Amino acid sequence: MANEELTKNIAYIVLILVFVAMARLVAKRAGENRQTMLDAAAPKIAGEDTLEGGAKNPSQFDEPDDEALEQMADLLGEDDDDQ
Repeated sequence: MANEELTKNIAYIVLILVFVAMARLVAKRAGENRQTMLDAAAPKIAGEDTLEGGAKNPSQFDEPDDEALEQMADLLGEDDDDQ
């Protein structure tokens, strides 16, 4: 049968190796998470970010309708009713 002191020493060595491996894993994951957070919080540079979505029918904006023309006339002060 193996010596009790030898068995304890082997168990300690195995536990230390497992602890070191787990500490390295945690440190690696923490570094990756930190980098991901910094990348997500970084200021956006025009042209690098992508805009999602869009108009369902973009051709509807080619020609303005009467209501839009009236609103533009009101904003520009070109109301025909005042003359």
